[in-house]
Amino acid sequence: MPDSLRDRIDLLINTPPPERDEAEVRQAVDDLLGALNAGAVRAAAPDADGAWHAHSWVKQGILLGFQIGAMKDYSTRAFPFFDKNTYPLKPLSMADGVRLVPGGSSIRTGAYVAPGVVCMPPMYINVGAYVDEGSMVDSHALVGSCAQIGKHVHLSAAAQIGGVLEPVHATPVVVEDDVFIGGGCGLYEGCIVRSGAVLAPDVTLTASTRLYDLVNETVITSTDDQPLEVPERAVVVPGARQVQGSDFAAEHGLSLYAPLIVKYRDAKTDAATVLEDALR
Repeated sequence: MPDSLRDRIDLLINTPPPERDEAEVRQAVDDLLGALNAGAVRAAAPDADGAWHAHSWVKQGILLGFQIGAMKDYSTRAFPFFDKNTYPLKPLSMADGVRLVPGGSSIRTGAYVAPGVVCMPPMYINVGAYVDEGSMVDSHALVGSCAQIGKHVHLSAAAQIGGVLEPVHATPVVVEDDVFIGGGCGLYEGCIVRSGAVLAPDVTLTASTRLYDLVNETVITSTDDQPLEVPERAVVVPGARQVQGSDFAAEHGLSLYAPLIVKYRDAKTDAATVLEDALR
């Protein structure tokens, strides 16, 4: 199914709107959202060597859904809700095995949320996202469009996982298996957090962030071809570095934000994250 669906999306994207059949476009978008909801296709996936790549045709299909959608009133008496008719709430039932706690949480259709995921209110998961089994999305956390979240990940309160639809070739933020993301963390611009890593509260990572590895005495940065990566089992905390080359900065003791890898995860840090299991 994914191969034929990709061909259909590619053909429609490259056909001028006046020449497209509206019913055919709507069916292709519905099929794509159904495949995304089921986890049969993903907006990004890893290669055998662990490198992640965006599937641009999936993102183009999502954008196509926004293009053809018309505004619709989905409101209930207690919950006003107006959105494109191509993107209602994700259909969920008891059989899906997702624990969705009441109180203002929403999951947009076209997002895969695996059995055993816990969603604490209020939180939001956007179209194209993938949240694998056993993960927790805590209160005020965001999983942005096309973001990829692995198994047994804990996204603590107010964690922000940035999304990306355009440019379509841009790789989204990726959080691999068994990662603990502390409260108030922000992950943006396609950064990758490798399996088993721990981010302390308020760590922010972007494409321009310099990540200082105190253990290996190296500086980790992104390049045009390589996103910023947090290594496997790294423990990252917020830090600061002195502003260089400025008498004014030296005079006033100014510093810049600098996340630090202070250690790599061991049995002690594993024990410190047992709390997430108790909450499931």
